[in-house]
Order: sequence, then structure tokens, then C-alpha cells
Amino acid sequence: MDQATSATLIRYRPWFYAAAVYNLVWGAINVLLPGLFFDLLGMDPINYPPLWQVVGMFVLVYAPAYWWAARYPDRHPHLIAIGLLGKLLGPAGFAWSVARGDLPLLFGLTILTNDLVWWPAFALYLREAARLRGGWRSFLRSE
Repeated sequence: MDQATSATLIRYRPWFYAAAVYNLVWGAINVLLPGLFFDLLGMDPINYPPLWQVVGMFVLVYAPAYWWAARYPDRHPHLIAIGLLGKLLGPAGFAWSVARGDLPLLFGLTILTNDLVWWPAFALYLREAARLRGGWRSFLRSE
């Protein structure tokens, strides 16, 4: 990409570095201390810690992807697309679980910080990256 393109996408670097650090910290805490979040919410964690450690691991493995995207925002838009997809599906799964009565609404605090707060920056970046590649069709076909 040319220098103007890179400059356009570089403005998203702070968001991706922040996402990398957030995912590293949040994921590590939940892998190492799987009952902490449940204790903070006053939930009984008896059936959750092993599964919660898996969730923490999934969040943790996004950290290097966001770091790479921050370092080279013109090279790795597909990593952010995958990240945004997860940030859309997570809240959908949460809403489903709340509607079924499987999770309390208070559990949504993690959805706010893990997903919703990142939507604007990720979506705007992807819109810009797709525009710079000639549109969504070209973006989705590119390597």
C-alpha cells in the first residue's frame, strides 16, 4: 500500500495496541484465576472455572493478532475482521444465554468490556480498509 493508505489506517494503532494489552491481561487473569470474575459478581463458580479458563485462553490468543495489526495496520485487516466477528458473536451468545435464563444480566459486564467497547474502532477501521482495497468484494478476496 502507498504511504497515504498506511497513514489513513495508522490512526487505529492505539486501539489495536489497547486491544492486545486488554486481551493479554483479561485472558491471563481468567486462565490463572478462573473464579475471580464469578466471585466479583457473587455467582457460584462451581461449574464454570474450567470452561471459563477456555474462554480466557480464547481471549488471550487474540492478543498477538491485535499486536500485529497495530504494528502493520495496512497488512492485517483480516485479523481485525476475525476479531470483530468474535465481538459480534459473543454478545449474541450472551443474549441467548440470558434469554434462556442460563446467565444473569450482570454477567454482561464482560460483554461491555470484551466486545462492545471495541465495535466502533474495529468497524470504522474495516470500513476504511475495505474502501482502500476497492470495496468489500475486493477486501474479502484479498490475501
